Amino acid sequence: MASLSLRLKRVGLPRLIVHLSVLVIVILWLIPTLGILVTSIRDKGQITTSGWWTAFSSSTQTSAGRLGDPSSARQEGANYVITGSVFEKGQGGTVSAFGVRVQEPAAFPVDKPADLGEGETLTVKPDGSYVYSKNAPFEGSRGKRIYLTVSTPPQFSLQNYETVLKGEGIGQAFINSLTVTIPATIIPILIAAFAAYALSWMSFPGRALIIAMVVGLIVVPLQMSLIPLLRLYNEVGNFLGTSSKTYAGIWLAHTAFGMPLAIYLLRNYIAGLPKEIIESARVDGASDFEIFLKIVLPLSFPALASFAIFQFLWVWNDLLVAIVFLGTGRDQLVLTGALNALLGSRGGNWEILTASAFVTILVPLAVFFGLQRYLVRGLLAGSVKGG
Repeated sequence: MASLSLRLKRVGLPRLIVHLSVLVIVILWLIPTLGILVTSIRDKGQITTSGWWTAFSSSTQTSAGRLGDPSSARQEGANYVITGSVFEKGQGGTVSAFGVRVQEPAAFPVDKPADLGEGETLTVKPDGSYVYSKNAPFEGSRGKRIYLTVSTPPQFSLQNYETVLKGEGIGQAFINSLTVTIPATIIPILIAAFAAYALSWMSFPGRALIIAMVVGLIVVPLQMSLIPLLRLYNEVGNFLGTSSKTYAGIWLAHTAFGMPLAIYLLRNYIAGLPKEIIESARVDGASDFEIFLKIVLPLSFPALASFAIFQFLWVWNDLLVAIVFLGTGRDQLVLTGALNALLGSRGGNWEILTASAFVTILVPLAVFFGLQRYLVRGLLAGSVKGG
């Protein structure tokens, strides 16, 4: 107890609580992601019978089989015997029990003769082979149906991803999402960086009013501006004789929606840079453009990365703006739209839905983990420094 108390004092109780809280959040966030990944590479039959956390152990499921036709029986002494396998072609597994009623699929153990009545006995081996005998000729034209309790080893495959990317249109939607997201992330960063520098280090009339307007625009709901902006696009499109639903249109829409937050974050960060550096550069005869390009922009990389993460994730996961400004055609759908369509057409195919979902989150995960070290640094620096 004494050593534990000493460690708590050394680490600090508040800091320990923060670390534990972060660990809990990471675990809660990681578990569903891991579940989607594991489910996306499992066999369809195993997904419907067991949870993803049992994916690395054998799963037990009930299936139906049919014995051979009476015409295939052969006489051995006083008995008539039918032999074969309870598994159809392409099936397999280990039979642990069987039954002749769907309500009792585990009524009889394997490797032991089961008395089915009326002089019939059935012996089923773990590999699915069976011996079905009767002390009189078999009747009927079809083989007897039995029910099996089958244990199958874990089965993993990338077939689900191949189906999704080639047969469900996710591949085209993936390209569409990249086509929308990359320019819609770069364009507002470029414009906002110039604006943030001007609002931080250049004196001109109305600067304070512009800063106040930028802060006010952050709280304007996106949905409020969708209809007016779409009407403006349609009028411009009619004037030019072109369609308003183009990639250029959705780039400009996302740029407009992301600009206030981008200017706010970058302005707070750039305004907090050391004043001496800027003044020294001006004394040396550097213009504002040279100061921005050679000094401010390299020093502002953490803030740029912070906003890039926010904007990229927002645009990548967007559905509303993409439907309004790009359309709902099969060749126009982004990943979120394609996944939404699959929920209607493939709602029962978990292997297809989870593979599609993991393709959807794969790029945001890579972007976040690639830039996350700059995220907190950029946000905190912008929140505690001002100018």
